[in-house]
Amino acid sequence: MDTLDQCCLLLEKESPRPMDHRPVVTLLSPTLPHEMEAVRKIFQEYADSLDVDLSFQAFADELATLPGDYAPPRGHLLLAEVEGSIAGCCALRPLDTADYPNACEMKRLYVRKAFRGFGLGRQLAEAVLDLARQAGYACVLLDTLDGMESARALYAELGFVEIPPYYHNPIAGSHYLKADIF
Repeated sequence: MDTLDQCCLLLEKESPRPMDHRPVVTLLSPTLPHEMEAVRKIFQEYADSLDVDLSFQAFADELATLPGDYAPPRGHLLLAEVEGSIAGCCALRPLDTADYPNACEMKRLYVRKAFRGFGLGRQLAEAVLDLARQAGYACVLLDTLDGMESARALYAELGFVEIPPYYHNPIAGSHYLKADIF
């Protein structure tokens, strides 16, 4: 079995047992082709979980051209691995079109259902905020939806505040958030 097959199996595998302990989390910065395929698969799983059409964000092009805007040094992709399984993801990209100087955008924060409830979303978000600081950004922007109560609570705990829209999102119930990180 090649590494791509192994990577895809990890994505498809559910946790073998309930997470009744604090598992070991490894954050990976994917760069190899089989790792980008894992990113594509979990990004697609994220999009499917939203039950909204992301074509207004050119999502298909984003998947086809990974790492695209998420490439270092101005961007970053993260995968979270828990006990041998891909458990979550988060990404960072420059946002030169925003009305905020030296801004970047956090995208695609997602934790698979089998791995929710032990702080993995927080670990991913905090890691991306650290990467944004290291890259020299002044603020991080993101958008989220009404139905994402847990994510919105996490963002508030991390210092994000509501702002006016920084781009057009046609989805009803969209929220735009910003955190100053300098």
